Amino acid sequence: MPRRQMHAVCAAEAPLLAALCALRTALDVPDGFPAEVLAEAERAAREPRLPDRDATSVPFFTIDPPTSTDLDQAMHLERRAGGGYRVRYAIADVAAFVRPGGALDTEAHRRALTLYFPDEKVPLHPAVLSEGAASLLPDQTCPALLWTIDLDADGRTVTTEVRRALVRSRAKLDYAGVQRQIDSGTAEEPVALLKEVGLLRERLEAERGGISLNVPEQEIVQEDHTYALEFRAPLAADGWNSQISLLTGMAAAELMTAAGTGILRTLPTAPGGAVARLRRTARALHIDWPHHVSYAQVVRSLDPANHRHAAFLQECTTLLRGAGYTAFSGGHLPDPAVHAAVAAAYTHCTAPLRRLVDRYAGELCVAAVAGQEPPAWTAEALDALPKEMAEGSRRAGTVERACVDIVEAAVLEGRVGEVFDAFVVDVKEREPDVGTVQLRDPAIVARVDGGGAALPLGEELPVRLTQAGPLDGPGAGPGAPRVRFVPA
Repeated sequence: MPRRQMHAVCAAEAPLLAALCALRTALDVPDGFPAEVLAEAERAAREPRLPDRDATSVPFFTIDPPTSTDLDQAMHLERRAGGGYRVRYAIADVAAFVRPGGALDTEAHRRALTLYFPDEKVPLHPAVLSEGAASLLPDQTCPALLWTIDLDADGRTVTTEVRRALVRSRAKLDYAGVQRQIDSGTAEEPVALLKEVGLLRERLEAERGGISLNVPEQEIVQEDHTYALEFRAPLAADGWNSQISLLTGMAAAELMTAAGTGILRTLPTAPGGAVARLRRTARALHIDWPHHVSYAQVVRSLDPANHRHAAFLQECTTLLRGAGYTAFSGGHLPDPAVHAAVAAAYTHCTAPLRRLVDRYAGELCVAAVAGQEPPAWTAEALDALPKEMAEGSRRAGTVERACVDIVEAAVLEGRVGEVFDAFVVDVKEREPDVGTVQLRDPAIVARVDGGGAALPLGEELPVRLTQAGPLDGPGAGPGAPRVRFVPA
């Protein structure tokens, strides 16, 4: 599911980049890997555990941002002779490189997730693996977990299989290039079918009440000595590609629940207060959301290329904050076992280079298909995984919030004293004079202090900027309020 994506385009000496560097220090974010971890990763890159099955004849391709080198997934799509489709989805086999209980494994459990900053990432695994030997780079033979999912003519799953295999990607494609090929009719069938299968899966998603957030990427652009926020709207190909990952995550959840042992990604239905706050945000951004229209319907009606819609989609991610991981064994299935946004049982299994839990989910699915007991190392770690992933997610959330604070302070720097059109989207229950406003332009969410006067929840309120920064120096630590407004 989506997170808030931010990318900085700044000069090397920009204060924003210096502030992000200082943030990593303040949050004690790892700077590199311990020597023993790097040494083990180097050995593993030279001597992975290779499977017997060879699927290198399948012409897989990857779809990722142009600069990405940590490639978790490669796919191949084809029509089935009797009708329907065959989806082959190769997922990097990290377990082929990581020795359970070793230094590399221990470090991965400590990190849990790759952390993303607007200017760089802090990876889960050393680059020699995540961007080298374990990555599904083009023209490189790699061990993978090869999913084969047969669909009927409506895109519904008919059969699922996952086995270890050697694979070889033929091409590293990017979203814009795939979109151009499909739109122009020049795409070869395995790529062209991405649209056909993706649209069918989107239709099934709507039928079951699920919703995918096409969250735009925010780009922070330096203009002379100021910064501006720009949105990169996702393409249709982004959504179709995501549907293949969702399909696999749902198939994995079915395999594990049938086997009685596994780990699910769960999300309860959003509380009414969170949805009410989102409705106020919609009003603030002049987005029509009639009371008889569901959240899913309004999200599907949005155009991510529209800046107001893009800002609203960013705020929609707040409804995902209750997501977590639930492990189970002995056939005792969790209750609830559904991810509310997917509207089905679902798990994370398609990004093991960047998420610890995916390595375990993949291993459990391989065992389930083979009719075998999972390896001891998966069973031993299963109970602790939800807590480890929760801690990793908490750390990632702290990073995200701190980065947003820094970026918004940078965008508003130099505008202290200006008055902005805003809308009060939230008020503290015990402090009715303290709340949150959504600015119309720029699309920023920030704190407002009424100075003793109750704030008009759900109403328009012109606000004056009283603080923007600092990006560095005293008071610039994580958690310190960087942007603040008062009623004008």
